[in-house]
Amino acid sequence: MIKEHDAPVKGFSNFDRSFQELKEATSLTRKEKAQKLATQIEMMARTKRGLTYLYDQIDDLLEADFFAETPWKDASKLVPSLVKGTLRAGGATTCYEIVSDLRMLAVARKKITIQNISPDDATKYLEEVIVNNLEFVFNELTEESREMMSKQDITKVQNLFDFLIDHSGFDSVKDRLAEEIKQICAQRPVVTRKVRRLIHLVKYQVDITPDTPADKLLRFYVDAVYHPSTHAAKCASAEEYQQLITKLSKDDLHKEAEEMAHFMKDTGLCTSFMSVLFLHGIEHDSTIIPKLLGLSENGKAEWLSYKETITRLMREIAGIHIYQCLYGLARMLEKNLFSRRAVRSGLNNLRLASIHPHAETRIMKSVVKPHSDVSAKQYLMSSIIRILGQPLGVGQGNNATCQSARGMSMWSQHSPAKLISMIITVATQNNLHYMFENRDLESIKLGKGLVDKLDYNLDAVSVILVPHLDKIYNEMMKMASGRTDDPHKWVNPAMYGHWIQLGFASCYNYLFQSIHDYKGFLRIFFAAYHTKYNSGRKIVYPNPVGIFITTNKGAMVGFHAVSLLRVKWDEHSQEVRAYFLNPNNEGRQDWGQGIQPTVYGHGEKAGESSLPFYQFAARIYAYHFNKLEVKQRISDVPEQEIDRVDKLARESWGRSYNWIETPKQW
Repeated sequence: MIKEHDAPVKGFSNFDRSFQELKEATSLTRKEKAQKLATQIEMMARTKRGLTYLYDQIDDLLEADFFAETPWKDASKLVPSLVKGTLRAGGATTCYEIVSDLRMLAVARKKITIQNISPDDATKYLEEVIVNNLEFVFNELTEESREMMSKQDITKVQNLFDFLIDHSGFDSVKDRLAEEIKQICAQRPVVTRKVRRLIHLVKYQVDITPDTPADKLLRFYVDAVYHPSTHAAKCASAEEYQQLITKLSKDDLHKEAEEMAHFMKDTGLCTSFMSVLFLHGIEHDSTIIPKLLGLSENGKAEWLSYKETITRLMREIAGIHIYQCLYGLARMLEKNLFSRRAVRSGLNNLRLASIHPHAETRIMKSVVKPHSDVSAKQYLMSSIIRILGQPLGVGQGNNATCQSARGMSMWSQHSPAKLISMIITVATQNNLHYMFENRDLESIKLGKGLVDKLDYNLDAVSVILVPHLDKIYNEMMKMASGRTDDPHKWVNPAMYGHWIQLGFASCYNYLFQSIHDYKGFLRIFFAAYHTKYNSGRKIVYPNPVGIFITTNKGAMVGFHAVSLLRVKWDEHSQEVRAYFLNPNNEGRQDWGQGIQPTVYGHGEKAGESSLPFYQFAARIYAYHFNKLEVKQRISDVPEQEIDRVDKLARESWGRSYNWIETPKQW
């Protein structure tokens, strides 16, 4: 907990001086002095020490009427759902919001009193603010926030939420927390840091009782991570559990395995206890393994066929500090990936490889608390197992690398041996080679990609592979720019491989920054992918699709890359839905106009997002298709389908562009 200070803190003389000037200001100079003070507050909010000092001055700031002539003056009229917008705005707006939230905290803790706001009101207000801004609490920013905010503003806002949480806790937001954890787990991310931090917070800061559904769900997630079996619940550490299981009977061990498998299958989360039991099973009783991994008959058959290979591999990977790969291993077995000779050979080749020092440095940077007895290669191998098992759990982190993450997911699904080969190349050579339009591209010889400074909140595979893919992708885009069509037309097939259809449609004109023949663009999309108009044809390979990201008010934010995975009728909502991968690992963003993707409840597979087909169509600007199959079906698409999407587009992101109605030759 951050301690309050009764005495002034040294080092804030500029703030004190500006504050004194505000106190002494006349009606003519007040606005100028308040702005000057806001500048000093901006500097102070960059550190937690500065925020503590501001909090100590709240009473004096209110007495000096700091909020005069601002939207924050009347605290009783503030709306918690609007806080995110003001925090994102930057500058003086963010500073006023920060001080306003500190004011609410002071009221909640009965440090001060203000008119029309009780401590209970202030507490509820802050709880809603916290739950609405978990992306800042856990440094898992959405695409929109990354686009809108500077690094300094992000630091200030994250400092604010650290401070609020340290002082307020989470006791009355259980329902929202339970749903948040459930939604994250439903997406089965490869990197589980965020949800584990949430569960850790619940365990140590939330009073859980068995009284409500939310409490029961929170208890389930806490048990999944901290008490995944009867005997694990008795142990304070995995080391203690390691000693305990040597004394258990065979029946007890099998029961432990079944209990752990239940939690893993329901949450996608593994524990160090599970890793201990897995290694014990490998050494003493391999019949435990299928139960521990929750395998179906198909998975069991795969395990029995390649038990020796898997045992040799996992002995070198799994341990007390590496355990999440067990879920990836279970998924690999269910998908029969070990039956592919190229996959087995690739994994074995990496086992024997020497990791390049540069790659090793990147890998260790991706680990929050690296352990001295775990090598970079072990972290890398663990990550490969997870990505191969969970191709829809690959994410870009806080990086503008959706193209690269999308590619890794695609290769993992349809060419795992190709992905392993690329990983070996970058891990051992710190280089990657591509051919584009008869030109050799070596990543080590290219300039910067889209990422200026990599955010290491990624898995070990991504931190070594993405920088190389990013540079190659960026170089391809430069080479293909300036043509009469969207550069993605040529870059996507070259980057991702022969799975990509050569037909290409884009409604966005790069040269004139306008929207061209949008209705014609939509007709092709419906004819190619809507199951009612494409003769029921299914998507075979992921389709790289470009979308317009919009705010929850429908305003244009920027461009983003996703993969359209499948289109099918959903019995629950009684409509055709589009199922897609959003590589930023946040598939629930509110895009305005009632367009809010779901991650479960409508037949989504783990890691997928989905929307009604027409709503998904209303946010796309580019896709690939088969020209030969679409021509004869375009006339089958009803005009009312097109008009419905056209209206959504024009009233949202479409406001940012000029529209050209002249038909194109698609």
